[in-house]
Amino acid sequence: MDERRAGPALVTGASSGIGAELARELARHGHDLFLAGRDRGRLEALSAELAGGLGVQAEALPADLSSEAGVRGLAAAVAERAPDMEVLVNDAGVGMQGPFAESEPEALLAMLRLNVVALTLLTRLIVPRMRARGLGRILNVASTAAFVPGPFMACYYASKAYVLSFSVALSRELSGSGVTVTALCPGPTRSAFADRAGVAKARLFKGAGVMEAAEVARVGYRGLAAGRAIVVPGLRNRLLAASSGLGPRTLSARVAAALNRTT
Repeated sequence: MDERRAGPALVTGASSGIGAELARELARHGHDLFLAGRDRGRLEALSAELAGGLGVQAEALPADLSSEAGVRGLAAAVAERAPDMEVLVNDAGVGMQGPFAESEPEALLAMLRLNVVALTLLTRLIVPRMRARGLGRILNVASTAAFVPGPFMACYYASKAYVLSFSVALSRELSGSGVTVTALCPGPTRSAFADRAGVAKARLFKGAGVMEAAEVARVGYRGLAAGRAIVVPGLRNRLLAASSGLGPRTLSARVAAALNRTT
């Protein structure tokens, strides 16, 4: 992607964390950016940072992607501004910790709309133009949660399993078209996600294995540029992904339950 003028990129979930760092990484490689998320102030601050420090064009596009109207509105906005969109990064997502039977139904549905429906619909609205041009890169941010069942975060883990399965399947469908699809599967990462999801005090987010968002983004960008189907940053995370299919899923669920508990 760096041998010619880099094309425009859209990053969802760009307000903070991995999404913001992926935006910075894309800017370093010359991509003009459209930054989507709910926090207008953070998006505009990041746009100014990228435009001022890295010399690219960057525009904030605040959007509520938990609604179909928000997704369609964002897709229409970027189609008007950049019909030659080259990179789509689907990073927007949330998590929820706690027993499923005690969770708030509307909060669960909102999470699934954002983590699953929005990612799917936005990809569907953008990928035909990429395929028609014979050029495009899609990066869907999944998680190492995609590889195992996750008690006390059951729906979040399941949503990331969907993202991984969808991404690998679409990667195969688009093989030879000039469009690649990459699933980025980070493990525990130092960002606001853990606090918002209620897992900051869980064993999963303690210890030396927690990665920095900037490092996850660097690894993710390299995988995107190489057109790899699955990218798992960090040795511990790669070992987890590789070993996830070796034992019974019930055992994996037991381990995940212990890691996800906060009490």
